[in-house]
Amino acid sequence: MKAIMVMFDTLNRRFLPPYGAEGIHAPNFTRLAERTAMFDTCYAGSMPCMPARRELHTGRHNFLHRSWGPLEPFDDSMPQILRENGVHTHLVTDHQHYWEDGGATYHNRYRTFEFFRGQEGDTWKGHVADPDVPEAIRVRRGEPWRQDWINRQYLTDEADHPQTRTFDAGLEFLHTNHAEDDWFLQIETFDPHEPFFSYARHKQHYAHAYDGPHFDWPDYKQVSLSGEQIDHARRGYAALLSMCDASLGRVLDTMDALALWDDTLLIVCTDHGLLLGEHGWWGKNVQPWYDETIHTPLFVWDPRSRVRGERHASLVQTIDLAPTLLDHFGLAPAPAPDMQGHPLRQTVADDTPVREAGLFGAFGGHVSVTDGRYVYMRAGAEQTNRPLYEHTLMPTHMRGRFTPAELKNAELVPPFSFTKEVPLVRVPGHAMSNPYAFGTLLYDLETDPEQQHPLIDDELELRMATLLTDLLRASDAPREQYVRLGLPESDPVTEAHLLARTQSPRAEASTAPPPRPEDFPTGPLSVHVPLRDLLAHTEGERILRTHFAALLDGPFAHMAAELSLLQIAAFAVGLIPRDLLQAIAAELAAVDA
Repeated sequence: MKAIMVMFDTLNRRFLPPYGAEGIHAPNFTRLAERTAMFDTCYAGSMPCMPARRELHTGRHNFLHRSWGPLEPFDDSMPQILRENGVHTHLVTDHQHYWEDGGATYHNRYRTFEFFRGQEGDTWKGHVADPDVPEAIRVRRGEPWRQDWINRQYLTDEADHPQTRTFDAGLEFLHTNHAEDDWFLQIETFDPHEPFFSYARHKQHYAHAYDGPHFDWPDYKQVSLSGEQIDHARRGYAALLSMCDASLGRVLDTMDALALWDDTLLIVCTDHGLLLGEHGWWGKNVQPWYDETIHTPLFVWDPRSRVRGERHASLVQTIDLAPTLLDHFGLAPAPAPDMQGHPLRQTVADDTPVREAGLFGAFGGHVSVTDGRYVYMRAGAEQTNRPLYEHTLMPTHMRGRFTPAELKNAELVPPFSFTKEVPLVRVPGHAMSNPYAFGTLLYDLETDPEQQHPLIDDELELRMATLLTDLLRASDAPREQYVRLGLPESDPVTEAHLLARTQSPRAEASTAPPPRPEDFPTGPLSVHVPLRDLLAHTEGERILRTHFAALLDGPFAHMAAELSLLQIAAFAVGLIPRDLLQAIAAELAAVDA
C-alpha cells in the first residue's frame, strides 16, 4: 500500500472554488474535487499549528491538557507506528515550527525527512545589519519581522521559494519510489500562512490599484483599516493560495504520469483557516474559533472504494486522519488503542457517519462542540478564566523552554487514562487571551452561516452543553477544566450550568473598538511604552506584577515584549480589560509624576 498526504497551513475553505468561492484562480483544487471525495463538514480540533500536528500524529485531542508543545513520551505517533511496521515514512516540509523547541519531537518520528528554509521569520540567513524595510502597516515588528525581510532577499526567484522546493522534494520521492510498495509521503507546506509573500504570475490574477503602505502580514488584532487595505491583504492571501494551487497541480500531474491513482491513498488537508477581516478580526487564536478558522477543507481519494467527485456530509475531524492512514496499511486499531479518531474508509466509500459531535478549541480558550449544524463555544464561567494547568513531561513553549519561574510551582500528578500509567508534571498555565471577554456563544450554521447572530435558546444550549461534557469525559479532561468551564465532572448537565444567556452582554461588548491612545496619559512610564520597558523599570514591574504576575512568568511576556499595554489590550482581548488598563495607567502616571 502507498499513501500521500498534501498538507497546507492556514487554508481557508471559503477561498476554494469547490467550496463555493468566486474570483479565485485555483483550477487544481477544482480538479482535485473531481478526483476525490470532498468533505463538507470537516472540523479541526486542537489549535493552532503544533497542537494540530500532535492530533495528526496521535489521533486524539491536545488542547484540554496542554498548550503548544512537542510530542510526549507516552504519545502514539502515526508515522512512527507505520515505520515500526515496515512502512517507509518520509516528510518534506518548510514548516519551521518543527525545528523550534515546541516542535522538536515531531519530524524524528519519520524514517526520513527534508526541511526547506525561509518561511515566516525562520531563523535562516544571518545578517548583522538590519534589512531595508518599506513603510508598512504591521504593528508587531520583533525578531521574526526583521528576519523575514532578510530571508526574502534570498527568495526573489519562485524556484528558490521553500514551498517550491518542498514540492520539488516530494515529487523527487515519488519518481524515485513509485514502483516500490509500503510507503507514506507527507508533503507539507507552511503556505498560504501569512506573510502573504508570492510572485507576479500569481498576483496577476488579482490585479488592483493600491499605493498604500506595505501590507502582507496582518497582526492578530481587531480590524481598524480602510476597505482598500483589507481588500489588498485578501488579494495577497488569494495570490499565495493560487501559488499553492499550482504546487498541488504538480502532485496531481505526477500521480497521473506514474499511475499512482490505482493504488495510492491521497489526503489533501490543512490544520486551520484564518480570519481576513471577518467578524472584525485579523488572524486567529485570540477570538473564538469561528467557521473561517476551524471548519476546514478535506479531500480524500481511496483506491479501495474509488469514490470520486462526490460530496460527503458526515462530520469528520483531524483526529480521524491518523486512524485512516493506519487502517490503509492494515494497522488499525490495534497499535494505537488510545486514539479517539475513526478510520474514514467507509465514510469515504458511502458517507457513513463516525460521530455525533466534534470537539475543538485552544488551550485556555473557548471549548467548543459542533454537531455539524450547531456550534457551541463555551467560555470560562468566571472572568479569571481559571483554574488552568499544563500537563506535560516536555515543558517547552513554541520558541522556548518553560522558565524556572513557571516551574517553581510544578507538581507531579497521577496519570491520565491515555498516558500509559505515566504521571505528569502539572504547571500553572497561561492562555493567550481570555474567552470570558467574548462570552459563551451558540450558532445555527444553517440559518446563520456567517455566525453573526448568537442564539439564546436554553433547550438547545442544554443539548449542546451535554454533548460537550460527554466529549470532555471521553477525552479524560483534567478536573480543573470542568471548574473553569462551570460544567459537572460526573453529574448530568442541567439548566443551572447554562451560560449563553447570562454572558450574552460579553458577546456584544467584545465588538467594541479597542481603547483609544488619546484617552490615556503619556510619558516614559505609561501604557504607551513597550512591555519590556515597563518590566525594566522597578516600579513599572511592581505595578504590573500587582495586577497579573502569573502572566508575566509565562511565555506571553516574551512574545509581547515590543508591544505597549494599549496594543496588548487591542490584540489579546480580555487579558487587560479597559477598567484594568485605566487603573494601571493611573498608577504608572503617579510614579511618573
